[in-house]
Amino acid sequence: NWRIIIFGLIFLIWRTRNWRWLFIRFKFFQALKKNLAESELGSFTILMATQTASSLSHKDKPTNDVEELPEDSRLLLSRFTRRYDPIPERKILDETALEKHKKIFDIFDSFLATDANDLKQFIVNHMEYTLARSRYNFDDYSTYQATALSIRDRMLERWNFTQRKFAENQVKRVCYFSIEYLIGRTMQSAVTNLGLTHPYGRALNEFGYALEELYELESDAALGNGGLGRLAACFLDSLATLNLPACGYGIRYQYGMLHQEIRNGYQVESPDFWLRRGNPWEICRNDITYPVRFGGSVWTVLGAGGEEKYVWDGGEIVIAVAYDNPVPGYGTTNTLTLRLWASAPSSEFDLQSFNEADYYRALRAKQNAQNITSVLYPNDETRQGKLLRLQQQYFFCSASLRDIFSTLKSQNLPLNRLPEKIAIQLNDTHPVIAVPELLRLLIDEEGWKWDDAWKVVQNTFAFTNHTVLPEALEKWAVDLFQELLPRHLMIIYEINRRFLEHVAHVFPSDPDRIARVSIIQDGPPKMVRMAHLAVVASHSVNGVAAIHSEIIKRDVFRDFYDLFPERFNNKTNGVTPRRWLVIANSRLAKLYTETLGSEDWITDLPRTMALRHYANDLKFQQTFSNIKRSNKIRLRNLILKVTKGQIEVSIDALFDIHVKRIHEYKRQLMNILSVVARYQKIKSLSPDQRKKQIVPRVCVFAGKSAPGYAAAKSVIKMINSVADVVNEDSDSNAYLKVIFIPNYNVSLAEIIIPAADISQHISTAGTEASGTSNMKFCMNGGLILGTMDGANIEIHEEAGDDCMFQFGALANQVPALRNGPALHPLPQPLRGALDLFKSNGFGDYSLFSNILKPIENGSDYYLIAKDFDSYLAAQEAVDVAYQDKSEWARRCIVTAVSMGKFSSDTSISQYAEKIWNVDPFRVNPDDNSNGKSH
Repeated sequence: NWRIIIFGLIFLIWRTRNWRWLFIRFKFFQALKKNLAESELGSFTILMATQTASSLSHKDKPTNDVEELPEDSRLLLSRFTRRYDPIPERKILDETALEKHKKIFDIFDSFLATDANDLKQFIVNHMEYTLARSRYNFDDYSTYQATALSIRDRMLERWNFTQRKFAENQVKRVCYFSIEYLIGRTMQSAVTNLGLTHPYGRALNEFGYALEELYELESDAALGNGGLGRLAACFLDSLATLNLPACGYGIRYQYGMLHQEIRNGYQVESPDFWLRRGNPWEICRNDITYPVRFGGSVWTVLGAGGEEKYVWDGGEIVIAVAYDNPVPGYGTTNTLTLRLWASAPSSEFDLQSFNEADYYRALRAKQNAQNITSVLYPNDETRQGKLLRLQQQYFFCSASLRDIFSTLKSQNLPLNRLPEKIAIQLNDTHPVIAVPELLRLLIDEEGWKWDDAWKVVQNTFAFTNHTVLPEALEKWAVDLFQELLPRHLMIIYEINRRFLEHVAHVFPSDPDRIARVSIIQDGPPKMVRMAHLAVVASHSVNGVAAIHSEIIKRDVFRDFYDLFPERFNNKTNGVTPRRWLVIANSRLAKLYTETLGSEDWITDLPRTMALRHYANDLKFQQTFSNIKRSNKIRLRNLILKVTKGQIEVSIDALFDIHVKRIHEYKRQLMNILSVVARYQKIKSLSPDQRKKQIVPRVCVFAGKSAPGYAAAKSVIKMINSVADVVNEDSDSNAYLKVIFIPNYNVSLAEIIIPAADISQHISTAGTEASGTSNMKFCMNGGLILGTMDGANIEIHEEAGDDCMFQFGALANQVPALRNGPALHPLPQPLRGALDLFKSNGFGDYSLFSNILKPIENGSDYYLIAKDFDSYLAAQEAVDVAYQDKSEWARRCIVTAVSMGKFSSDTSISQYAEKIWNVDPFRVNPDDNSNGKSH
């Protein structure tokens, strides 16, 4: 051992070429000698450094005090006096402490009152004592805040009780990893699930408020952007309602992806600072924090048995701080946790720089740390944007895994029981960096062997794929990984080496397959394929609609399916009926309850199938149609508001809704071109012909484009330019209105979706994984105009031809159409619409040429031209059907009550049984021996 130490000393002196630092090296080797004597590593020495730590080249003056050394030198010294940064363990109070705090815990063991008179007092108490309001600074928003805090109190007592019972019974839990959660507003959802709508309504009425007024004062939580985040939010609601032990993990963004405004027809982005007035629903957990490292160096060391071990050191450390959001289930005490991580600096600021009056530098580290959780989906067109995205993903995955470890250790459970007690679901590729991180924690910090760690990884992780688009299958440049996560890159290479050896063994005469399935894609530049990593490391890989799951087996992951057919399965998406019926369409929910005689359908949506025989009942049809009419009035009022009173629409017109993220494959472009064709047809008719032939239609668009997506932003500009012309034309505006509603979010969706007569889901067949807005529209009694793509197919299977006006090529026809000759000549209505644009009928043609020329020149990848005639025929069928009001009502009723399969409760039940192996565990507050009493 001494010979090794002497060799290491000579090596370090040579590396630094600085004799003044011999004392620091002496301190270093004193620590090393102690480690040799005391640690389990035994004959422990440095073999290699993949990067020389910056502390080895400092030229500062020597010091006799280790605490006065530069920070990176102290990190190096401290690193070799311990094997790893220990994960904090949550303390469980011993018997002495429990006795000491018995009186406190006795008070814990009772629930707060929920009658209206008591709720009034709780609201006033929060107003006065929490918010410090008085008669001189009282306003409506403070009433919202005080009410929210009193509701949160009731969620927290249920939440504490639920978590206590989960821990005492050591239940297996689901940990749902998602980069976003589009949860919308919380107040109405909370009081609905808690069963406190009426008590709070009565309490606030006595203060002169309607509960509905306070709902409108809440900002949507900007923690998500689209279907991925909304699905995660629906799943959490179902997990809680079904009494399944679970926790959601994600990021607490200070700003949403963007706040969308429309100026001169263009999308203009501004920060969505949703936390400007605080968030009364969350709890900052300063007692739950974890260090997260970026950059630095990896050292290779030898253990007692001569095996290699790795130490990741140096770089930058950021602190992850937990913010908990309680998620109450409907009709149950069970309340789950959505734990979101905020980033904070490991030190507040550089005092030396501050004292030297370099104030910006003093706060730079703090700002850099906080940037990690500042914005949802930062623009990744630049290298810095890509680095920030990868930082975000690793940051929340590392903190979440450490939190899981801490939970297990607090229950005295060994980590080899991780798959037995935890199921981690990766919601798309964003959290897949958790795979090498879990391996690193087990191997580097817990001292496990690779094979043991890999077995735990594969038995713990399950992966949901949400796309078939190649550009959406996430990849990261190898050099980016090397800069930010050097140890994880080493682990990924080792996973890949072992995996490719297995592939070569199974398919010895197929070398091309090795290149296709490799986690590392040859460059330049070399890339890490995160979807490949997910498939290799997970025991389950699921698609989110039947057609999508077949496509990923047949095309996207075909080579992997050949290797692991047992891993692939389908779990069709779903949406929560609590949010999308009980809240968004309360009158329809009331009709269901009154007709069925109970509210059981709210947690068992297939029960609504019993209403199918009412579809021909004229009285039921009339009630159903009146509810639709009232919802159309709400949307009409919203349109008046967003257009500042300039556009008024008729509620007798057919409401045609297309609201989605703006993307080429979703084909909003085809829709607006059909609107132009309809406009030209109206213009070609005489006034009498218009009255006889044209069904009035209100075409509503909404959705955001990614800031750097030029084609999508051109589509938004086109929709608004067409609207400007059509809405002002006296020949057409009685028969056609076009509206783009800006800044689409959950709260707007709750108004728009119940008002739809028709909703459009018109993606090119084979490009939409599932879609969930189609489910929401159908639940609310709207019919579909769509292609046979995503969940449209299964909706059609459940509700029959009544629910859908189908058009377009099928998924198995698309490849041949794409590879076949261009369509010439173009369909006449499409040709006419394009010519009107080229003649500057909607403004300067050059504004739209980037999205229109591909249709003309044959590079129409999304087949707008080839589907256009079929699309217009389906539109005409809609017009004909809408004129028979009774038949239309019958079709809408059949569709609405046939959506039981598409409840997120159904989806989650399948995940729990088939993938997670997690059983329901309902906590019981009425059992005094088991917890709280009322």
